[in-house]
Amino acid sequence: MAGAPKSTRIIFLLPLLLLGATASSHPLLNASLPEPAAVVADFHSKVATSRRRMQESGGGCMTGNPIDDCWRCAGTDWRQDRQRLADCGIGFGRNALGGKGGPLYVVTDSSDRDPVNPSPGTLRHAVIQEGPLWIVFAADMTIRLNEELLVNSYKTIDGRGANVHVGAGGACITLQYVSNVIIHNIHVHDCVPAGNANVRSSPTHSGWRTRSDGDGISLYSARDVWVDHCALSRCADGLVDAIMGSTAITVSNSYFSHHNEVMLLGHSDDYLPDSGMQVTIAFNHFGVQLVQRMPRCRRGYFHIVNNDYTAWEMYAIGGSASPTINSQGNRYIAPANPNAKEVTKRVDTAEGQWNGWNWRTEGDMMVNGAFFVPSGEGMEDIYQKASSIDPKSSALVDQLTIGAGVLGGPRDNGEAAAYAGVNYAGVSTGGGASGGRGNGYGVLGMVYANGGDWISCRSHLIPSLASLLVFALVCLHPL
Repeated sequence: MAGAPKSTRIIFLLPLLLLGATASSHPLLNASLPEPAAVVADFHSKVATSRRRMQESGGGCMTGNPIDDCWRCAGTDWRQDRQRLADCGIGFGRNALGGKGGPLYVVTDSSDRDPVNPSPGTLRHAVIQEGPLWIVFAADMTIRLNEELLVNSYKTIDGRGANVHVGAGGACITLQYVSNVIIHNIHVHDCVPAGNANVRSSPTHSGWRTRSDGDGISLYSARDVWVDHCALSRCADGLVDAIMGSTAITVSNSYFSHHNEVMLLGHSDDYLPDSGMQVTIAFNHFGVQLVQRMPRCRRGYFHIVNNDYTAWEMYAIGGSASPTINSQGNRYIAPANPNAKEVTKRVDTAEGQWNGWNWRTEGDMMVNGAFFVPSGEGMEDIYQKASSIDPKSSALVDQLTIGAGVLGGPRDNGEAAAYAGVNYAGVSTGGGASGGRGNGYGVLGMVYANGGDWISCRSHLIPSLASLLVFALVCLHPL
């Protein structure tokens, strides 16, 4: 049901129960930023700066998307400077460090045979390690997980340079009581429930997991999380769900498709720690065959900016329990159904209760009869601050979202054509790329392991594999 709380499914050891007995005692809860309007203003400032730099340079590398321009146009080869990505976050998740400063871990094995004792070289073995770790992939791979992937703090999962699928009929990604995680450039799809099994969460701890919901990416009391350039579709529950006091989150440049309940932000109407939740949803494409929850919000502050909504079946943005929703510079294209033109939905709440909620639309483009119902008279001050720098016009949505999804490949997990100008799998699809096998580079000059110049790519990976060997011998705690 739309108003039902997200299921709580974690079994804790006694010390963790004692630690989490009150919201104030847990370091991840109620740790929101005191001035969300300043984060919104900083977001718009970065977009404006990137746009100005693009105009001054006459185009070239610059796209006007401040995230991509930051790491793509830095004057260095991203393959040799992967960790620059950690400096490019914007919005409420801008402080997510991921594995910055840590060694490179190259995933070479797509298997997940033993969730308690994962083999070195697997994604599970990488994500459970202590300390910062920057995780990359040696080749294209589909990783069908037998149990939830429990990601430890200070990890980056960086799919650039390979075509990486997680899920595909297996379990998917869980961030539980962790911080500083970046998930970049991977496909997450066809995720199913798992659990009633032991799963390792660190080199020194494994524990029993009850049945999971089947989310694509699940955040449970997590903070400083950034999901960027992912493609998400067809999961058993949500594509991205954040509950139980999770905060400081950005979801950007991603492509969502083929799903019912897309994104849940907030555990239940009466869960007070979610009042501190702060989330930025930016530069995403909400694509074909989506029904609702893009997102569905509770209590916190949600900046929904410069996204492209190409139809929905029920509604686009929903909420309950008085969330603050700041919608700026989005394009909302309503479906043909005359009864589903409204962008917004107050879930299971009478108008007399929601008319004071702070929901604003500014600079949004309404197409095909779409309409946004604002509310919150008497709450102007917070929006005066939030709007102190004008939001980018929705006319720029095409430009800002053209690369949404996994870079260099089909944007919705293989169910649509590759982007124009992208040479995917070494086959030219236009945009000046050479014909035939081409050079295997995607739209941002990325090498793909399933085509193109693999020898060149391998030459970059060999030093990384040597570093991995040293890292495995010296740094990793035995399981």
